[in-house]
Amino acid sequence: MTDLTPMTALGGQSARVQTLGTLSLSETPDLALASLSLRRGAVQPVPMGLPLPGPGGWTAGQGLSAFWTGPGQWMIEAPGRAETGIEQALKQAAPDCSVTDQTDGFAAIEITSGASGAPIRALLEKLVNLDAAGFGPGSATRTGLEHMTVFVIRRAEDRLALIGMRSLAGSLWHAVERAAQHLQEGTQ
Repeated sequence: MTDLTPMTALGGQSARVQTLGTLSLSETPDLALASLSLRRGAVQPVPMGLPLPGPGGWTAGQGLSAFWTGPGQWMIEAPGRAETGIEQALKQAAPDCSVTDQTDGFAAIEITSGASGAPIRALLEKLVNLDAAGFGPGSATRTGLEHMTVFVIRRAEDRLALIGMRSLAGSLWHAVERAAQHLQEGTQ
């Protein structure tokens, strides 16, 4: 039998991490993702005690987080649970919903900027066509970034997450890295 070695979306045996000026980029291969969709006539659940956000929103609590992806649809995030998944627990907690594991289809990059949110806003302005000043903590949306579709989540004033298709992980990392480098060069 062939020995198989697990790899992250960026092709490494461990998560890629890079610091560029005040911005730190981290690949998050341990993030479990599952889509949750209401079935016809179902009431919006509060799976595992997590209130689901409305349009453009992101909420966190109970070791999970969720962001709105469309009417009656959310993506549920479970940090540190990529190996164990969350879909079975979600199916039990929300039996009137359709739940699909999305973990292997996406790659996530977490971006932090220390105590200040200014570098995150500047990076947002370079990367995506969003009102960076109005895209505060608790915001989430789907938008275009270069030739890719990504979910952008503002987890806190100094934290941002980008989630894109796993098959485009290298392109996503390159775009974020290049934008962060341009910001760093502009401050020197």
